[in-house]
Amino acid sequence: MESTARILLIGGPGSGKTTLIKAIEDKGYTVHHEISREITLKAQKQGIEQLFLDDPMSFSNQLLEKRIEQFHRADSGIHFYDRGIPDVPAYHKSTKDPIPESYYEASKKHIYDQVFFLPPWKEIYESDNERYESYDQAVTIGKILTDFYESLNYNVIRVPKLPVAERLDFILRTLKID
Repeated sequence: MESTARILLIGGPGSGKTTLIKAIEDKGYTVHHEISREITLKAQKQGIEQLFLDDPMSFSNQLLEKRIEQFHRADSGIHFYDRGIPDVPAYHKSTKDPIPESYYEASKKHIYDQVFFLPPWKEIYESDNERYESYDQAVTIGKILTDFYESLNYNVIRVPKLPVAERLDFILRTLKID
């Protein structure tokens, strides 16, 4: 039976995660896409402009549930994730909202095999309907994310600011896969 490897991409908004995860998918790897936009869009259809701002606990509870489902969807082989379970409590640290103990428990129970951090990158940062954070907030979120993952004993690997293909090569070389 083939083993399972869960590889996580983290970073603040506007760091190139979505573009990189698409390149990974195009290379034939299994990816689990970011789901916060899906939750935000669903809420907007119900008349809630920014669920994360209007009801952060509802947003986070839905996000945590969906990320746990994604985690368990991994069968065998290499799985890449655009954001992970510990991102949920880390974002609460950034907003100074209370963090339920269940968020910590879920973060400790569901372990990823490797975590890659994409730092904020001013030249590629764009805001849109679902991204309300400024670039400066993205920098702060990035620091909180790396600190939080390291507090959970992850060795967070920083991905250099390079063209997408070179970022992908960096990750695959680091993982010793082609």
